[in-house]
Order: sequence, then structure tokens, then C-alpha cells
Amino acid sequence: MFATALLAIGAHAAFARTPARRAARASAIIKADLFSDQGTMYDSNQEPSATQPVTVMLRTGHDNVTSATIKYYDSGDHAFHYVRMRKRATDPTGRFDYWQGTIPAGPAEKYYRFRVTNGAQTLWYNAAGASTTQPAVGDFFIIPGFRTPNWMKNGVMYEIFVDSFYDGDPRIRVKSNQYRFLGCAAEHHAWGTTTRPWVRGCGQYVFFGGDLAGIEQKLGYIKNTLGANILYLTPIFQAPTNHKYDTTNYYKVDPSFGTARTLEKLIHAVHGDKNGPRGYIILDGVFNHTGGSNCWFGRYRYDHISCKVIGAYQSRSSPYYSWYTFQHWPNQYSSFENMVPDMPKLNYGATGSPVREQIYAAAHSVVQTYLKPPFGIDGWRLDSAQMLDANGGRGSDATNHQIMRQLRAAVLSVNPHAEILGEYWGNPAPWLDHGNQWDGTMNYNGFTNPLSEWMCGVNESGKPGSLDVRQFSAWLHRARAALPVAAQETMTNELGTHDTPRFATRCGGVLARSELAMVFQFTYVGTPTIYYGDEYGMRSPPGFDNRRTFEWSKATRRDPPVALAHKLIMIRHRYAALRTGSFITLLKDNRQDVYAFGRFDRKHRIAVVLNASGRPQTVTVPVWQLSDANGSKVSDLLNSTAYRVTDGVVRITLSGYHGAILEQ
Repeated sequence: MFATALLAIGAHAAFARTPARRAARASAIIKADLFSDQGTMYDSNQEPSATQPVTVMLRTGHDNVTSATIKYYDSGDHAFHYVRMRKRATDPTGRFDYWQGTIPAGPAEKYYRFRVTNGAQTLWYNAAGASTTQPAVGDFFIIPGFRTPNWMKNGVMYEIFVDSFYDGDPRIRVKSNQYRFLGCAAEHHAWGTTTRPWVRGCGQYVFFGGDLAGIEQKLGYIKNTLGANILYLTPIFQAPTNHKYDTTNYYKVDPSFGTARTLEKLIHAVHGDKNGPRGYIILDGVFNHTGGSNCWFGRYRYDHISCKVIGAYQSRSSPYYSWYTFQHWPNQYSSFENMVPDMPKLNYGATGSPVREQIYAAAHSVVQTYLKPPFGIDGWRLDSAQMLDANGGRGSDATNHQIMRQLRAAVLSVNPHAEILGEYWGNPAPWLDHGNQWDGTMNYNGFTNPLSEWMCGVNESGKPGSLDVRQFSAWLHRARAALPVAAQETMTNELGTHDTPRFATRCGGVLARSELAMVFQFTYVGTPTIYYGDEYGMRSPPGFDNRRTFEWSKATRRDPPVALAHKLIMIRHRYAALRTGSFITLLKDNRQDVYAFGRFDRKHRIAVVLNASGRPQTVTVPVWQLSDANGSKVSDLLNSTAYRVTDGVVRITLSGYHGAILEQ
């Protein structure tokens, strides 16, 4: 069936050769013709079990090579093996040949590359690309048993900072002067006013009244008006701040957000189809540190809590003393990044420690409690995930990886289809390249940062940094090549988050740039993730006010950016090629500031073109790389404009900061 499917590539297009570009047998192997990845067309089983072989495919130029071989390393016997490939098909344009080979089943991880020869020359090809010498890094992955949730691969996520989204129950708002904490009085501000930057002093005790009931009341907007089907909520558990990253009690919903019953109702509504298609919900797990007001620690008190235990800060005899790391009790202890005293760091100790049991290992643990009825959430986002460790430091060590392996096992024991999403801003490969820790990460490294530097001239934090198109493309390529395909497809691609300045602000307030960025966001590899308000271009003024209240007057498809977001989500839902298809770079033009790429599977071929310059330009798109036949037509899914393929290319004119999605 696999070989038969290859013969169907482009079957709906006319069979035609493009103008001659080589003799029947070229003297050199044409690098540009070599292609493979782990999309569904080139990999028969992206997530194999230990008993399933994997058939892989390599594209070469037609009659351009005489032999192709798979060389793979088996981590079970620590040896290299070779599989001879056979030419199985030629694409309908007559431009490419497809070679196929099967890597046998087995329980161990394998890593493979291709070798091609034509008698006069030998080239190698792996996820890093083509090379004349055998590569040392960048091989494709086979990780038996590593599966990531299909609903995550195929979904669109919407991130909500709860206090700023919608006030659904005014009765439970935090009132001004309701309590004092660390010298600050709680304040209630009117919806739509500007809060003080949360990273300074009392700004984190300013509240607007957003709550869980409000999210439930606005599910119709999220599911229908937009079309997103996955919710990610920033922390909802009891804490004195508006951001809740200083957890006081993991087993209690913050009273200003609702109750356990409110949470149950929201989850039930997300899972139901009353407000749109079935959805999924991910909660934020802040497990690197607690708040200083957590009874386990006991340094601070405020009116909402009553502790019946002695905390670690209060006595060395406390049953929780070993849960934290003190350099000099009581005032010197490890905290979040060792800079925030109100966020004392948990000490995970060795396997079986009380902290590991309480957070994830035991049936009554925080992680397992919310995965089970009556809640039944669909996954956890792990805050500062690389920092969980046993030594009170910044983490990212052998103990951290052990903790993450154990946490994954605990999660999947309750829900084998749950998502485990790590927060990490660098290269996440150490947590993903064996398939036994996280499913994916917030894709700061492989999406948010390079996109911001290319389109906005600043990094994701708003600091100076710029990339030209070629540098941008190379960054994306490196990031993809470092990860197994199952992880690539569940990386969350966000323009910004609650920890970054708004994308529209980083791009100078030019709304067209935000809209162009959305075109990329919904067609690139990974799970598109909208930080609430980015769909209409919310801006953050100077400082760190990226958590301001949602402007509900804009929550309509009459607002052009929201209409575009909806259209892009519908396009993504319609074409599997944009979710699990192959990815190929088509154009990286520094002169025009244009980037183009292809997404394709056995059914559809799609070319995405991004004009990041502020001027109109005519762009020549090399759709021959997608096997689009001469004389065939492609249609722009954004505006229905049709184009004809001539000499292997499509020529389109794009306005400044505009894109096209060309489907055949």
C-alpha cells in the first residue's frame, strides 16, 4: 500500500515533465532534489511500537542516482546496520524518483540517515540536510513506544491568563484592601484599565476579576468564533497574587477564580459539544517551587489561609523541613532562580521522597488528582520544568531527567492520552530525544524567538536581535532536526505568552505584521497557540503589562484580525498536510525578505509564502519542489485567487506584510 500510495502522488495533476534540466544520467547528484523527512508520506509509522517495522522513503532526482542505502544505528546492540533501498516510483511530473526501504522492528531506539551514489559521487542525507561527508549529527529518529496525543497534534490551543479574561461572577472578585500581603494591599481595578507591571512590587496584587465561570461563559467565542479547541490556563490554585505562580494550596481553586465545582463545570463544558466541538484543557503545574504562604513552608500569612501544620520556615522539626533546601535556616533558602524569596524551591530528594509522592507519584498527588474524576483534565503544562531537582539549584541535571521520567509514567498511568508540556526556553532536545519525559515544549527556541527576530527585529523578550531570511530558515531547520517528529508536532507555537511582551508591540504596532505572523503560525509544524488577545493584535505598553484585560468589543469576526485567525484555523483543520504533513523549504530570499515553504502529504500540496517586507513584490515560488505539474492550477486559500504553474514555478504578487497559502 505504501508503494501504491507513492504512485498516486499528484494524480489529480496533469502528467508532465518540466523543461529538461539534466541528462538521463547526470554527472553529479543534484542536492536540491534530495528530500526526506518523517511526515506521513515519507515515514510509514511515525510512532511505532517495538513490534512494528518502519518503511521510509527518500526522494532523488529522476535517474540521478544508481543506488540508495539506509544506514541506521541501533542503540540495542550499539551497532550500525544497512538496508538496501529500491526505487519504487517516479512522481507524475517525471522530475523525481522515490526510493524505499524498511528498518526492522525492535524495542531499542534507532537513528538513520541515507547514502546515495551514482557511480561518480556519494552524498549523505539526514534531518540536517544533504552533505558530501557522512554526518555526525542530525539523524532521523525512531523511538518505539513514544506517542504524543493526536488531539494535541491536530488541535489549536488558546492560552488564558485567568484574572484578565472575563469576569463571570462579580461576587467573588478580590476587593480593594481585602487583604495585605508583603506590605501590599490587594486592589481591584476596573476592567480595561492598565495594571502595574507584575514584576515590580505591588502590581502583582492588582485584580480585575477574571474567573473560571467567565471562561465557561466565553467558550462559544473560543470554540466557534475562533475555532480553537484546547485551553491552557495559567495557574488557578490558591495564591495571593494575580498570576498564582506562588501556590499556597494545590488542592484548592483560588476563591477569586471559583471553587472545585466551578472547575469541574468548566472542564465538563470544554469536553462537551454545547459551545462547539469537543475540546481539551491543560492546567499549569507550578511544581518547581511553592509560595512562601504555602503551609508546607509557612513564612507568610494572609487572610485566605489557615494552616494546621508547622511549616519548614517555622521549625526544623517540621515534617516539611526536608521539602525545601536551607543554606542557613530560616532566612537563607533556595528559591525560584534564587531571586524570589516568596517562591521557595521544592527539594525533590531521591526516588520515593515525600515531595515526589505529593507532587506526582502517589494516587493522591497533585498531578494525578486533577487527571482523575471528577476533574479529568487532559494534561499539564510544567512551569520551569527543567529546574525540578534535588539540590536546590537551577536543575537541568540527571535528577531532573529522572523526575521527568517518573512524572511521565505517573501521568500516563492515569491517562495514556494526556499531554505533558514543558516550559523551557532553550533547546529542549535533552527532554524530548528519548521520548520518555515531555511530549513537547512551549516553542520559544524553535518558533517564537526566531520569528520575532526576523519579523520584528527584537527577540521574544523585546531585546535587540535580528535575523535575515536565510538565518531564520537555518534556525528553524536546526530546531526541527534536533527533535523526533512526535515531539515536533506537539511543540506549541505561540507569537507570545504571559512571559513575553506582546507580539504586536515587539513589531512596532504594525497590525499587518501580526497578521502575517499568524499565517506562519497556523501553517508551520507544531500546535498553534494563541495567547488571549493576540488574535486581534493586543498590545502591551512600556513595562511588562502583557496581561491586560481582554477587549470584548473585538471578539467578533467583524474584526479583521479575528476573522483571519478563524479562517486560518479552519484551513488548518481542513488540511492534514498542515498538521502532520512533510515540511520543505522552498525559498529564502534575503533581497526580497521573502520566505516560502511547502507542507504536503499524499492528498494535498501546499506552498506558504510570506512577504515580510513592507512593499508589494512579485515572488517566484518554486513549486516544482512539491511536484506541481506544469499547466496545473493552485489556489490561494486566503483569497481564492488561482494561479497556473509554468516552468515549475508560480509567480504571485503580494502586498507588503502579506502572505499566501497556495493549495493543489
